Amino acid sequence: MKSIIFVIAILLVLFIVGLIFRKKHTREIERLEKKKLQIQHYPIFEELTKVKNLNMNGQTEELFERWRNKWTEVVDVDIIKIDSMLFDAEEFIDRFKFKKASVIEKEIEEYLNKCDKIKNEILDELDELIGSEEKNRIEMEQLKEQYRSARKTLLAHQYSFGPALANLEKLLEEFPRKFEEYEKLTEEGNYLNAREIVLYLNEKSKKLNELINEIPGLLAEIQTKIPASIHELRTGQREMEEQSYYLKHLELTENLEQIEEELKKLEEELAKLNVGYVASRIEEINDEIDNFYDLLEKEVYAKNYVDKNCDRTYKTLNEVLKTAREVSTEAEYVQSSYRLPKEEAEIPKIGLKQLEVIQKRFELLLSRVQGEKSAYSSLQEELMEISSEIERIQEEQEEFSNRLKNLRIDENKARAKLQSLKKMLQDTDRMLHKANIPGIPEEMDARLEEAEEQLFLVMQSLQEVPLNMKQVNSNLDQAEKCIQDVQKHAKEMIENVMLTERIIQYGNRYRSNPQVHELLLQAEESFHKFRYVKALELAAEAVEMAEPGAIKRLEELVQEEMFEKAKQ
Repeated sequence: MKSIIFVIAILLVLFIVGLIFRKKHTREIERLEKKKLQIQHYPIFEELTKVKNLNMNGQTEELFERWRNKWTEVVDVDIIKIDSMLFDAEEFIDRFKFKKASVIEKEIEEYLNKCDKIKNEILDELDELIGSEEKNRIEMEQLKEQYRSARKTLLAHQYSFGPALANLEKLLEEFPRKFEEYEKLTEEGNYLNAREIVLYLNEKSKKLNELINEIPGLLAEIQTKIPASIHELRTGQREMEEQSYYLKHLELTENLEQIEEELKKLEEELAKLNVGYVASRIEEINDEIDNFYDLLEKEVYAKNYVDKNCDRTYKTLNEVLKTAREVSTEAEYVQSSYRLPKEEAEIPKIGLKQLEVIQKRFELLLSRVQGEKSAYSSLQEELMEISSEIERIQEEQEEFSNRLKNLRIDENKARAKLQSLKKMLQDTDRMLHKANIPGIPEEMDARLEEAEEQLFLVMQSLQEVPLNMKQVNSNLDQAEKCIQDVQKHAKEMIENVMLTERIIQYGNRYRSNPQVHELLLQAEESFHKFRYVKALELAAEAVEMAEPGAIKRLEELVQEEMFEKAKQ
């Protein structure tokens, strides 16, 4: 019984699966049937009737017949074949032979795609043919108008095209022949071949218009504008040479003759319609001519500069020479009183030698100016270099002279600074003795002695002959640093003494505490031995032990007292 149920269940599952596959293939057949009908009923023949509006001859007639035969074959052969295949596929589906049905469905799809491709090719070629006829008609009218306009321009302005006229007319002669060929092809229904002629004429017309637009301007450059510029340059060259300008280095005559020769060749190239090459060379030639103008203008500016600055430079050179000699004499005199570094002492002598060389250069420059055999641009460069060198040496001499004058000022400042440092040291010593302290520690005595030795070194260096101000200033700096350090330590020591005394006095109230009493005794002992830092540490420790925070108040009190004494 169970086995029968199992078999029935399996058969039921297989039946359901079969129904599912059958439904799937049935939908596919419906899709293919629909696609077949779309292709079969597409109005290709109605589309082909558009061709009858054209000349049904030659190429048009051949194309029409080929398209019609192709589509007739699709409808009468391929579609019938597809119908038969669809019928076979349906039979296989009804008999649940799905694998064979799939094979036929694939074949049907391939047939349908082939038919669809034929349909699209026919429509594309048809559109191209009809479109060619319309485009040809519109563009041919434009080409004829352009031809008439070009011919009119050539006839009306023959002179503007010069030797290029003959070849331009030859280009025009081709158009009427091509027009006739186009008309003949169109009458014969060969619209696609006629399209090729239209495209060819479009390219030719574009090129012809470019030539007609560019050649007159290029010819004007070659025959009129550039020759006028050459004439103007030659006139300017002649006038400048009459005014003593030296221009041979520009090789202007040779270059202008070369340009004139090239203009003849360019006119020949223009006659051959080589417009691109001619236009490029004309642009380069115009740049060369502009450069010649710039070079002539540069010579004019250079002459103005030389004429204006020669006398001024001569005067400046003599003034700087005079100053350099005076500075050299002054340096020799100053060196008897002050010692100068070797390289600095040589500055006046080096400057004089350099000025003597510049003087010879300037004399040579003047002879070149008077000889009128040198380009003014070259003379200007030389004059500018000479002026720059003179200015540099003048600045060096002035700086050196100022340093010499400052030596006496520096000496006086050093002596004044020495007196100021002496007073600072005396005030520090007086402050220590007026401070009413038990005594001065050995360390402080040593600092005071070192400061006095530094002052002695300064005094010695100021008595040397010649005076070495570099050494003097170095000794002054060391002495100032030493005395400032002594003064700082003296103030700190006095403040520590006062603070220690206040702390000990304040701590006496806590003597009943054995530890506080012992620390205060040690502090007093150190204090009387002039060990003030140690005494301060011990006293502060004792009071902080008895009363934390008391030291800060005592410090503020002592600072106020020091401030009041400083004001007095």
